Amino acid sequence: MDKLDAIFSPESIAVIGASSQKGKVGHDIFANILYGGFQGTLYPVNPKARSILSVKCYQTIAHILDPIDLAMIILPPRPALKAVEACIAKGVKGVVIVSAGFKEVGGEGLEMEREIQQLCQDADIRLVGPNCLGVINPAPGVSLNASFSNRMPKPGNISFISQSGALCTAVLDFAADQGFGFSKFISIGNKADVDELDLLRYYHADPNTDVVMIYMEELSCDAETFIREVREMTSGLNPTPVITIKSGTSDAGAAAAASHTGSLAGSDAVYDAIFSQSGIMRCNTVNELFDYAKALACKKVPRGDKIAIVTNAGGPGIIATDMSENSGLKLADFTEDTIQELHKYLPPTANFHNPVDVIGDAARDRYENTLATVISDPGVDSVLIILTPQSMTDAMGTAEAIVNIARSEVKPIVCAFMGVVDVSDGVHLLQQNHVPVYQFPESAARAMGALYANNRWLSRRRLPQYEMIHDVKKAQAIIDGYLEQGTDTLGELDGNEILKCYGFNTLEMALATHADGAADIARKIGFPVVMKIVSPQILHKSDAGGVKVGLDDEVAVKKAFDSIMKNARKYNAKAELEGVLVQKMVGGGKEVILGVTRHAGSGHVIMFGLGGIFVEVYKDVVFRMAPMGRNVVRRMVKAIKGYPILTGLRGESPSDIEALEKNLVSLSAMVKNHPEIKELDINPLFVHAGGEGTTVADIIITLAPPA
Repeated sequence: MDKLDAIFSPESIAVIGASSQKGKVGHDIFANILYGGFQGTLYPVNPKARSILSVKCYQTIAHILDPIDLAMIILPPRPALKAVEACIAKGVKGVVIVSAGFKEVGGEGLEMEREIQQLCQDADIRLVGPNCLGVINPAPGVSLNASFSNRMPKPGNISFISQSGALCTAVLDFAADQGFGFSKFISIGNKADVDELDLLRYYHADPNTDVVMIYMEELSCDAETFIREVREMTSGLNPTPVITIKSGTSDAGAAAAASHTGSLAGSDAVYDAIFSQSGIMRCNTVNELFDYAKALACKKVPRGDKIAIVTNAGGPGIIATDMSENSGLKLADFTEDTIQELHKYLPPTANFHNPVDVIGDAARDRYENTLATVISDPGVDSVLIILTPQSMTDAMGTAEAIVNIARSEVKPIVCAFMGVVDVSDGVHLLQQNHVPVYQFPESAARAMGALYANNRWLSRRRLPQYEMIHDVKKAQAIIDGYLEQGTDTLGELDGNEILKCYGFNTLEMALATHADGAADIARKIGFPVVMKIVSPQILHKSDAGGVKVGLDDEVAVKKAFDSIMKNARKYNAKAELEGVLVQKMVGGGKEVILGVTRHAGSGHVIMFGLGGIFVEVYKDVVFRMAPMGRNVVRRMVKAIKGYPILTGLRGESPSDIEALEKNLVSLSAMVKNHPEIKELDINPLFVHAGGEGTTVADIIITLAPPA
């Protein structure tokens, strides 16, 4: 038996802080449990009342003779602490603290929350809250509305988690309007104990939950553990789709960061990485959250990306086509047999190709025959049906026809019944029979795109991991040397030595302290060369005029040395100039950037994208969390918009993508082995033609002891 059963399916509840005064939270929660038809036994606890809503009241929980599964506490922090102590003495199995005034206000409230958290942990009691809406379980055998929302949702197969109690009440109201049912519904507030991962474990094991919706403000558990466990839940033999809306997406990141990665990797990029690696589908709006959940709850997935669109109006069909393509879908090409069959049912003015326009006067039979024909086409993976209300439109009859076909069809069908009043009967029939229906075609198309994205996640390839050997001891010795000296920025020579320990191909280079020395180095390593200023205070060398490329003789090298030193002094008169690095010039390849930045509480986030000087302009980058293996890296590389550049455009040879993938896996291992790495940029990394590997052209590494 799961300990959270005491929260979601208690046989007895004590409401501590129940009130006889209508409008108070303690009164309304008690009333909601009572009038919601709770199937267990309910006890109000209030030392100043004889009864509440005609139910006998108890002075303390100790005065209740029967065992108690769940205690709902609606008291200020200090009395709440005493109530928790009494609950533990009573042997209560679960506690929900609804009241506020704890961690979110700091001071004594934070201290009280920590004490309560420790008490519950020591007693092995699960705690929800404080500062939360409560918990709802509409299942007929439980019928629990232990919240201060007076709306009990109808039973369904979707469970909801929210950090925000206020949002919960709006979601419940919206769900009622949409004919939307829930299996479990909870607000977790401050997450003193029970958090998203606890609930995801519980929902994944719940036979009545097929889809999980989350409103998240921040993730409090360890990111690596969250990714590992949730990835198993969203994959495997019994996958549970998880859809999330994350607040705080406007975070612009750390503008003062030393690396490109640090300046681009705000907290929102971290969450994108966590969700992507966990198999969680991210939404931008609450509307999308519901749209995707409705489609996923029907448990039908498209085998491929080919969609057929059936409409009785041209404009909405075009909108649906555009949004389908934007959502990763493609219009299916019908077979000749399908087109000939459509000619039997449609008037000559109809469009017999995809999207199929059945014309505005289409009645039930025309929709029914058209849907049956196109969904039988072997090249069609899913169907989107659009109905606009016109004087001859039979919304109810068309809905009946769709329901009949959907019952026996494995391919997913989504509908857009446009309008409100004229199509309402048909919409309600579709909702009752679990056919996803939306008010506008773009919502329906996005939802079908979400179904296809979920199928791609479930059917993703799993390749064997790369086996690589790294010189961890040598790299750690270099890092320790810098930290012992109190230096937080590695020079490029030592930075390249660390990269060599992890299998990166670096260029021959040496430091010159005068122009003649630079010419000698260039002659030894071979022309052409690149020259770069070396200074702990000048990290972005190009900004300081501290880089010269393509130098192919000694005269050019000497001239470049003097110019670089002059530019550097002008850029930062206080900078310590150690000299100029002379480096063999890379012989061609595509420029990409690999980067790392360490986030407090989340760990190291790794960045990959198109590199060079324009990385912060185009920002064609993606982020993933370390550790990551071959399969995560493979999808990461494919995720940038510029990926076709690496596969070869206009007759160019494909780049050595496998070598690039190995570099990213090694980079992940590096930051896990050496958590002192705070930020890192390899920019650019040149990716050569297939089989020719990669070459590091520039490296920045900054260090800081891990917190």
